[in-house]
Amino acid sequence: MEIITRAQELLATEFGEGAVAAVEEVGLQPALVIPREKLAAVSLFLRDHEETYFDFLSCISAVDDGVESGSFTVVYHLASIPHQHQLTLKVIIENDRRLDNLPIVPTVSGIWRTADWHEREAFDLMGIYFDGHSDLRRILLPEDWEGYPLRKDYEEADTYHGIAIK
Repeated sequence: MEIITRAQELLATEFGEGAVAAVEEVGLQPALVIPREKLAAVSLFLRDHEETYFDFLSCISAVDDGVESGSFTVVYHLASIPHQHQLTLKVIIENDRRLDNLPIVPTVSGIWRTADWHEREAFDLMGIYFDGHSDLRRILLPEDWEGYPLRKDYEEADTYHGIAIK
């Protein structure tokens, strides 16, 4: 049985039908769309269950779905080294794009240690706030940088501390 189908079955049994909001079957990697409020519990379950044992989080990516969409997507690439299978999870966050109202997702850094740096990068460049992260601060840009440069509506500044940056 394909891992995405089995994971969906296991999550429905453990958490009910609402554990998976949608299944995306198009594209290179099919994905399970998980409601934001269930992300931490689902992640812990998928890591610890003997059939899935996703012991490695290889990447977290933040995607700006576009100004018109009013949403951002956070993508989690999971791998089970012993079982040699992979799974992609997505969380879609509706947001008004205001810089004083960042999209919020619970941290998974307590489940997979690699999430620590990945979440900091998504925060720094896209403005995704990972609730519960122990050290959420910029990782690539200076602390006083304004805005999030990977957002589609980001307006690049002409100078930074009086130095031309264009």
